[in-house]
Amino acid sequence: SCGFKERCWTIAEKVKDVALVYELDQGTAIALKQKGVTTIEELLKQFDKESLGELRKPRGTKMVRVGSLAERILLQAEALKTGEEKLIAPLNLPAADNLVMFDLEGLPPQFDELDKVYLWGMQVYGKRPGEFTAALAGFGKEGDLEGWVQFLKNADTLFNEYGDIHFIHWHHYETTKIKSYVERYGDQNGVAQRVLENCVDLLKITREALVLPEYSYSLKVVEKRAGFKRTMTDYGGDWSIVQYIRAVETNDEHLRQRIMNDILRYNEEDLRATWAVFQWL
Repeated sequence: SCGFKERCWTIAEKVKDVALVYELDQGTAIALKQKGVTTIEELLKQFDKESLGELRKPRGTKMVRVGSLAERILLQAEALKTGEEKLIAPLNLPAADNLVMFDLEGLPPQFDELDKVYLWGMQVYGKRPGEFTAALAGFGKEGDLEGWVQFLKNADTLFNEYGDIHFIHWHHYETTKIKSYVERYGDQNGVAQRVLENCVDLLKITREALVLPEYSYSLKVVEKRAGFKRTMTDYGGDWSIVQYIRAVETNDEHLRQRIMNDILRYNEEDLRATWAVFQWL
């Protein structure tokens, strides 16, 4: 979302700036550049796992070692240099006939004092697939609670039909939000706790097992390696937030419904993308 991204990122890619390496944080980039290491090629030539691990970098007011991250940084740099992905550990994927793909859309706290989840999306894939199911927060005063209650009902329905089915999500946003909503509204029948116990972070599995020649491990990047193609031209988390704010602020019910339909379609494609990545893995 930075207004300078197109300018700066283009230059960084052209020179193969060392700071592009995933896992390499700002402090490490500063420490490397102070030693004259500005490119990915120079990083690989001048450092091995031991020497990079001993490199001291700024963190706040202190200087700390790069430490155990050194190995992953170098593996990532090598992948970017060769353009090849590398399997470094077993892919610990859950073995089950059916799996729930799970994805939320929410407003960050700077946009809403409740830190609101406005869409709880789920869909079962596998041998016995199900329909796309979404719990939407209402637009009224109790809308946030309405969305949470509907999500719990939808999840409970899935448990009744499939048993302890796994909920596959990308990164920890989903589990973080469920925990915060349990604190906010409670979990009377234990459905939320059951979801949490069955959640599987697919990003964590991917990062632990695969080194990809990419600058990011976001779903939007990894899904392309899995061969997934979206049907929407405009999409993304920031796009979804902007559209939802438009829906909240308009008094035109037809426009609101059209906007929400677009958000639902985007969420459904996120679930399809998650399933495509799971199959690819």
